[in-house]
Amino acid sequence: MLLELTIENFAIIPSLHLSFHEGMTALTGETGAGKSIIIDAMGLLAGSRGSSDYIRQGADKCLLEGLFELPKQSSCVQLLDELGIEHEEDVLIVQRDMSVSGKSVCRVNGRIVTLTNLRRIGMYLVDIQGQNEHQELLQPERHLALVDSFGSESFKQQLADYQIKYSEFRQLEKQVHSIQANEQSYVQRIDMLQFQQEEIQQAELQPNEEEQLIEERDKLSNFQKILDGLTQSYQLLSSEESNSLDGVSMALNELQGISHLDAEYEQISENVQSAYYLLQEAASDLSRQIDHLELDEERLEEVVSRLETIRQLKRKYGESIPAILAYYEEISRELSEVNMSEEQLEELEKRLAFKQQEIWQLAERLHVQRKNIAAGLEKAILQELSELYMENAQFDVHFHSEKNLRETGFDQVEFYLTTNPGEPLKPLVRVASGGELSRILLALKTIFSKAQGMTSIVFDEVDTGVSGRVAQAIAEKIAKIATDSQVLCITHLPQVAAVADYQYFISKSVKEGRTETKVEQLTSDERVNEIARMLSGAEITDLTLEHARELLTAAQARE
Repeated sequence: MLLELTIENFAIIPSLHLSFHEGMTALTGETGAGKSIIIDAMGLLAGSRGSSDYIRQGADKCLLEGLFELPKQSSCVQLLDELGIEHEEDVLIVQRDMSVSGKSVCRVNGRIVTLTNLRRIGMYLVDIQGQNEHQELLQPERHLALVDSFGSESFKQQLADYQIKYSEFRQLEKQVHSIQANEQSYVQRIDMLQFQQEEIQQAELQPNEEEQLIEERDKLSNFQKILDGLTQSYQLLSSEESNSLDGVSMALNELQGISHLDAEYEQISENVQSAYYLLQEAASDLSRQIDHLELDEERLEEVVSRLETIRQLKRKYGESIPAILAYYEEISRELSEVNMSEEQLEELEKRLAFKQQEIWQLAERLHVQRKNIAAGLEKAILQELSELYMENAQFDVHFHSEKNLRETGFDQVEFYLTTNPGEPLKPLVRVASGGELSRILLALKTIFSKAQGMTSIVFDEVDTGVSGRVAQAIAEKIAKIATDSQVLCITHLPQVAAVADYQYFISKSVKEGRTETKVEQLTSDERVNEIARMLSGAEITDLTLEHARELLTAAQARE
């Protein structure tokens, strides 16, 4: 319930502070006086999108503040706890500042909240019914939500469970479709990887193979040069014409003859002796190498061909044999997972089929329950419409037979109406007048207000297009709603104003060249005068005053 409302520098309101009460409060006044501006302010406190256009000309910012009684719904308390908002005193202070720069700051009990979260909280604080709601009645896509809101808590829980399952189904469906859509390109990649794997596998690469092949190739390519070098070296060491080893041997004999005469001679002798043995060993090695050396041109071709194979593989798969082998391991792992992926897709498709069957069953159950809910809603609305002098009306919740799963199931409903006996039922959007829409909206709100547990309901000229006994019936309906919820009602109908527990008069005046809106709570005598004005217009007569008193007296008697 709204307890207090403070407005500063908002539209044509420089400053305003109002206190509200339980029951029904009527807001009356001339057209353009600013009644709807007050409702706009309440809407902004409930999370409506704002604009710097709301700020009073010449001001830097506007301030809106509402003091609300803490709603009793446990879901509201859970939301406040989730957002970290203190609520020990069982009240909520909602503040909203908007500056000309476009910046908007929202606070609940002093804690800054986002506009989205303010809107979530605002759903529990105030329900504003006006021309927008008339428009919603003309939108068939909104009718299903109205039917569902008439359902039991058990039904609403089943709907919530369905929506969770439906979300899971859609996510899984998206995953499966994504895999299936990529299946062709995936198969092409597998073919390519299999070719690469086979090509590397057939090469039978060894880690140090390339270095060994290069060395072998260099030897085979330089056979003649190697042969000449070995032969010349051997001849220089061991040939009869110039036998270096014999010369060294003779030198060694001479040195050994004098080595005992001086330590240095002895050292030289030992060095020559070591050189002699090393040269002798080298000559033997040269001889062996010459004996085994032969030109294998076929092997040279094999080595060159093998090195070309390695070069081609390096160009495709890596800069070295270890890199190629690492790539081979990588694609082998990917290929080993192919069968697993196919099995995974089959498993996902099975799960998808199961979930689809599951949510279809849930949707069927929702459909059956909605049929029962719709029957009860039709009966309740016809009863309310009868009390609003639409006793000849027929109202039907029409179910479309199209079965496509959506977030709400497969049901599509539309309200059908006829107000004239003998005329067929037709879509509400095609047959309802403005006055009839007002009565249908009021009938719905009468049915739903107690079940929804709204603490504060605002009716913004929902009585448009009616008069006479219909106006009186609407007045009584609004008063009935006020027995369970606080009701604030902007009205131009004297019948509606008369049944209110409180009445505020809204007027505007020009002060120092600026238009200002003023709001004052009317006393009993002032209410008589205001209702008389509403009855007759500008001229108030004794007759209209008497009629106004009768309306107020009759309203009090009904209480």
